[in-house]
Amino acid sequence: MFKNLKAEMARNGITNQNIAEVLDINVCTVSAKLNTYDRLKFSEAKKIQQELFPNCSVDYLFETTPKR
Repeated sequence: MFKNLKAEMARNGITNQNIAEVLDINVCTVSAKLNTYDRLKFSEAKKIQQELFPNCSVDYLFETTPKR
């Protein structure tokens, strides 16, 4: 769902497990949050950005492409 986040994860070797550790939640929950529209809270997105991708903006990482 978040193509920029997925690309940055690949570039930086970040996994869903890494995100789970940052958010202190289960890796399956991370997967659901990243693949379901409106499931990820802004505070979670901000924490992911600050701790794992400090050189990227929240707007860039979590930009969504409208469905056609």
